[in-house]
Amino acid sequence: MIQLEHIHRYFQVGEQSIHALNDINLTIKQGEYVSIMGPSGSGKSTLLNVIALLDQPSSGRYLLNDQDVTQLNDEQLARVRRENIGFVFQFFHLIPRLSAAENIEMPMVLAGIAAKERKQRVAEVLKAVSLADRADHRPDQLSGGQMQRVAIARAMIMRPGLLLADEPTGNLDSQSGREIIELLESLNQQQDMTLLMITHDKSIGQRAERCIRIIDGQVS
Repeated sequence: MIQLEHIHRYFQVGEQSIHALNDINLTIKQGEYVSIMGPSGSGKSTLLNVIALLDQPSSGRYLLNDQDVTQLNDEQLARVRRENIGFVFQFFHLIPRLSAAENIEMPMVLAGIAAKERKQRVAEVLKAVSLADRADHRPDQLSGGQMQRVAIARAMIMRPGLLLADEPTGNLDSQSGREIIELLESLNQQQDMTLLMITHDKSIGQRAERCIRIIDGQVS
């Protein structure tokens, strides 16, 4: 699924070179549930961005489903991202003027999927996240937990093999946060979806089958 080989990432800040990722070697198998933890500035978000194909490493090799994605151009990367990766963020990034169903549908519209199939898939994922009765509600008519469920449904709609969650409970109360984590875990277990989650919450990170710690750009 994911194989990182000697990944380095440098950033230039003024005259200073920042070594954000330092010789990362990491393998994550299909269906695994993995958390990434580390202090602020440790490199965990940079690592997630590389895995998500939102950022390219300065050197090293990244294989996603046995394909070397470090050799792809921007258009190819966008296609691989769309077909393989779902994203859930701390901030929900929903379109305010669209309903829950329309927000979920948007990736399929962009991918050119036929309207009939879009409608069927949206109904399925709304049911899966227990929001079938909120399909026509806009984000401002939903609670924080419900908005995150919509974001998860949108991430699922293209049926990716990999779900990346970046602090998915960061903007939620403890009860809503617990429900979101349980939902993500159920997707991992029931759909064989690889779940990779960044969190600063030790109690959440320790729920994963494997916890990767990153300090000063190196994994331990």
